Amino acid sequence: MARKSLRDMSGIANTIARSSSATTERIPKTSAPALGALQGSLASIREIDPSLIDDWGPKDRLDDFTTVNDEDDDEGFEALKNSIRRDGQQVPILVRRSKTSEGRFEAIYGRRRLKACRDLGLKVRANVQDVDEATALLAKGLENAARRNLSFYEKARFAEAIQSAGHESATVRKVLNLSASGHSHLTKVTQNIPSKVGDMIGAAPKSGRPRWTDLAELFLARKLTETVALDLLTKISASLTSDERLEALIKEASKRGTKVSSGPRESTPVDGVVIKAGRGVLSLSVKKSGTNAEFANWLETNLVDIIKRSYAEFTHVNSGDGK
Repeated sequence: MARKSLRDMSGIANTIARSSSATTERIPKTSAPALGALQGSLASIREIDPSLIDDWGPKDRLDDFTTVNDEDDDEGFEALKNSIRRDGQQVPILVRRSKTSEGRFEAIYGRRRLKACRDLGLKVRANVQDVDEATALLAKGLENAARRNLSFYEKARFAEAIQSAGHESATVRKVLNLSASGHSHLTKVTQNIPSKVGDMIGAAPKSGRPRWTDLAELFLARKLTETVALDLLTKISASLTSDERLEALIKEASKRGTKVSSGPRESTPVDGVVIKAGRGVLSLSVKKSGTNAEFANWLETNLVDIIKRSYAEFTHVNSGDGK
């Protein structure tokens, strides 16, 4: 499977409209030339029924809306709804026309505003642009970076989703404005912390790299397993915030000195796919029947290339010369 790159994307500035001025909705502050570089033409701004707009692209949030910085507290969803109810929607969202459903659109970014308008029974102001997959992905990443409201773990999962969609590592770093070492830190977290565990913890908006790395280290050192972590999380009070759940899991695992059994570890990243890790071997099995048959056949054709690319990325990230 050929990786998608961001080559020939110098026209990104011509696809993202500049946010309106004077608004209660916070306008992104960014030095990225792609955002705020172009005034959208009046013809490109439309009012659209929210029911005609579908989500698009890799998932970038674990919770509906996440606040990372104290200064973002006024961007809570209810505050946003109240602002739009009182003053109207000042900042358009970015959409593109659906390639599969006539008359429908796909939201590139602005899902908070879209949901607010949907809840309020209002049409949403949208900048309609014909953008390709790579350009839309970069726009989504840049808008997130400008608003600074993705937590460290959400950024790690977003990076993973981008790469799983077939994009190169260079594209991930471009979209999220990462150095090679920064990307390596995100990868270490997603490669070692099972996604089910991350889902149960949540975005943990106030927890940065150190605590997520601490949790990854517990898995890496085989002091914690997916099964044990999920069991511990089910016993943690549901009233705790995601940051508190992360902290509680780390403390509980460390306190118990949780050990992994000597037998092989087994995980199921997707239905029909089983990965077994023993002391001397790592094995992968994929069912070639039922709903999994098509994926199994595709994987059989592409697995050699996937492993070669993964190994090349591993050696690059761990070479020590990436900055």
